[in-house]
Amino acid sequence: MVKMADRSAPPAAPISPVQQMLASGTGALLTSIMVTPLDVVKIRLQAQQTPFHKASASDSAAWGRVLRPSKWKCFLYCNGLMDHIYVCQNGSHCSSWYKTPTHFSGTLDAFVKIARYEGLRSLWSGLPPTLVMAVPATVIYFTCYDQLRDFLRFGLGFQGSYVPLVAGALARLGAVSVISPLELVRTKLQSRRLSYTELRVCIRSALAQDGLLSLWRGWGPTVLRDVPFSALYWFNYELVKAELCERYRTPPNFSISFTSGAISGAIAAILTLPFDVVKTRRQIQLGEMDSLGVFPKKTSSTWQIMKEIQTNLGYRGLFAGFMPRVIKVAPACAVMISTYEFGKAFFQKMNLDQTRLVT
Repeated sequence: MVKMADRSAPPAAPISPVQQMLASGTGALLTSIMVTPLDVVKIRLQAQQTPFHKASASDSAAWGRVLRPSKWKCFLYCNGLMDHIYVCQNGSHCSSWYKTPTHFSGTLDAFVKIARYEGLRSLWSGLPPTLVMAVPATVIYFTCYDQLRDFLRFGLGFQGSYVPLVAGALARLGAVSVISPLELVRTKLQSRRLSYTELRVCIRSALAQDGLLSLWRGWGPTVLRDVPFSALYWFNYELVKAELCERYRTPPNFSISFTSGAISGAIAAILTLPFDVVKTRRQIQLGEMDSLGVFPKKTSSTWQIMKEIQTNLGYRGLFAGFMPRVIKVAPACAVMISTYEFGKAFFQKMNLDQTRLVT
């Protein structure tokens, strides 16, 4: 049996935070490139089922005493790392997503027709602007997790299995808090095509009217989903990775990291699905209102929305989109963590070689 590494002392050739950032940034880029086409196809299939002229009637229902106008349409886009709201006005602001109507008979047919008639680049529509947000968020998140985990283990001497859970939750909380105002700014730029001068005026107006906390609108639902997800993900990832290393008598490698990431990502996605359903609904509602610059004085809480969903749709409504979420989250987590671990191993070996040359 392979003896597991001693966790009471840091690795022989630790990597620097900058190297951790480079490894996580590379993983974020690769994950986005691989997962974005899946969501582009999903959005195009959704657009086919509910075009703008058909969505106008159903989308004009009142919510929170504010009418949702038919000329606006919101949808949620995910590049495998984080969700982004896209607000469209009669399709004109989403030309890359809503091109000349093409009928798709299924997912594979959509891949083929989009690549054939619109070019391969269309499968990565919307990738550049989302990378501007996703890469920094992922770099902050993964680097903070490693730093917090090592501090708890080697700095404070905690060795329990709860260490990854605590480090994962705190790292995600920090990343969400930093990125949330930037995501709000990005949504305003995308939805209204504001110049930077107009954006500055818009933000100042929002601050004067609603205060500093208005920049973190929608932060609560995001935290309620992402923090438990991260805590569960890292807790299960470390356990599964240790179990696989012990079972196959091998140190951690790419395949073990990939498998552990997929398993832990699927488990976390399933357990936090009700919060994901609520977050999606809140994001779309807030996105539509933000596009108009109108907000109700008091929005529904997460628990109120969950109760409303349970009353109208039953408990099954809280687990809507079970398979699509698992199918998307599991491979995204697998690609991200295996690339990140590979990058860390590369830098650790490089540092070790440099240390040997010096000595």
